[in-house]
Amino acid sequence: MTVQQLEAATEEELVGRPSWVAPTIIGFGLMMVTLESTIMANALPTIADALKEEPLRLTLAMTMFLMATAVFLPISAWLADRFGARRILMFAMALFALSSAACGWAHNLLELVLGRMVQGASASMLIPVGRLVLLRITPRERMVDALTLLTVPLMVGPLIGPLLGGAIVTFFNWRWIFFINLPVAAAAIVLVRMFVPEVKEDTTYPMDWPGFALTAVGLASIIFGFENLGRSELPPAAVVGLFVLSAACFVLLARHARGNPNAIIDLEIFQIPTYAACIIGGAFLRVAVGATPFLLAMLLQVGFGMNALAAGALTLLSGAGALFMKGVTPPLVRRFGFRRTILVNGVLVALSLIVFVFVTPSTPIWALSLIVGLGGFVRTLQFTAMNSLAYADLPRRSQSRGSTTSSMAQQVTQSLGIGASALLLHWLQGARHAPRLTWEAIVPAFPIFGVISLVALVWFIRLPPEIGEDLRGVRAP
Repeated sequence: MTVQQLEAATEEELVGRPSWVAPTIIGFGLMMVTLESTIMANALPTIADALKEEPLRLTLAMTMFLMATAVFLPISAWLADRFGARRILMFAMALFALSSAACGWAHNLLELVLGRMVQGASASMLIPVGRLVLLRITPRERMVDALTLLTVPLMVGPLIGPLLGGAIVTFFNWRWIFFINLPVAAAAIVLVRMFVPEVKEDTTYPMDWPGFALTAVGLASIIFGFENLGRSELPPAAVVGLFVLSAACFVLLARHARGNPNAIIDLEIFQIPTYAACIIGGAFLRVAVGATPFLLAMLLQVGFGMNALAAGALTLLSGAGALFMKGVTPPLVRRFGFRRTILVNGVLVALSLIVFVFVTPSTPIWALSLIVGLGGFVRTLQFTAMNSLAYADLPRRSQSRGSTTSSMAQQVTQSLGIGASALLLHWLQGARHAPRLTWEAIVPAFPIFGVISLVALVWFIRLPPEIGEDLRGVRAP
């Protein structure tokens, strides 16, 4: 089915089912990515022990996954338009399952990292293509509801991931945290084939291979350089060289994209205030939130000495708060508007991280559970509002590359968040002259990232109060 046919059809005609079916099925397929990330973060100390590696070194397996996702994201929209979204979704799900099996059979850090990179490459096709289908078949006034519904299955991953990962590494072999993706992928492929419409452009734009090469090298250099900052794996000169190479690639990319209608990254969309606020300003929030799962796993398991199952049960509350929030977001946004919701809730997100400065091993479990649960609630509310607002003023012709750029920015900033958190813990441990990582060195990292998240509000406070009115289902006077 072409985009023109999609525009002439109702959503029920497209999928043969009520309007909730397609977003739910797409979200169910994407659930593998969120399930894997939360399981991985909670199982990190156990995997590090099994592979005879330091826990902080295992962050490489997480950042390389996100790096591969970011690097291959720019070609995902082109592949979807060229070969059809449904076909690409099913291919990506199959590749994700196979790479998960490869990770499960890894016997050292190198094999695990290579498997995770293939996982990331397949995830790069899952994330934006599913969102692109939804953008094209959903009326604007129902966009918030559809995007909220899309992310409900994604919230199931963070909800069950920590507890499932803790149970697996406690009662079974850690390798099963990867093998669990195989039945999920099989079910998702069947459902996508049955119910998700094929979305394919009548004409596709030429692939910008020079822009893709510059983007790939630039992103890989900055992420890998940041991952090795302050470490002993690479000499300082090599790390500096990576940053210089990254800067050079981005400068050349900006020149290459200027005036190029087929550029892989459309720089003109950053002139749209809502999109720029959500992508550039939101980057500071995503760096902070990207660090949170890793910091929480280190605090509970390494700092407080909890086993993986107990830490997973406690971390589950973050996903529970996020899942509960999904039913609250649309009425909140309709009542208060995007700008006010994002500004007020942004302060709450920062406070949900800063409050960890008061957490100690003697903190009552109910208090720690409340902090974790409320943090998941406000963080997910912020992301849902920002992800909806990002497309408020984005023209249809820019939706494909706008979705790709948004997903790429999310992966890069989350990767930088994980790398920054590992680097910060390394520095905090050194500042205390401690032979090993302790809770006293981990706790200060939370408020630092809380303050970083506040920088995002600088972009949103400049937006007009009535921004995004048509997405709320009302019109500004």
